[in-house]
Amino acid sequence: MRMPADKRETFRALHRGGCFALPNPWDIGSAKYLEHLGFKAIATTSAGFAFSRGVADGAVGLHTMLAHIREIVEATDLPVNADFENA
Repeated sequence: MRMPADKRETFRALHRGGCFALPNPWDIGSAKYLEHLGFKAIATTSAGFAFSRGVADGAVGLHTMLAHIREIVEATDLPVNADFENA
């Protein structure tokens, strides 16, 4: 498992290199699949996670969203950008 500092540097390097795709997994399985497809970074999706829980975007509480983000971060070696929406 890559260290957070290594993931941050990779994310910074991607920004220095120009444009890149940043797909949004909504769960652990989709995060791992996107890594397998070769993406260099991912970003969480507040709407995708909320909808997977059967609630509206913005209706997920802060602690639930942080736990979800932790799951995504721990599931992959990719840098993860977090979308908190209204959490």
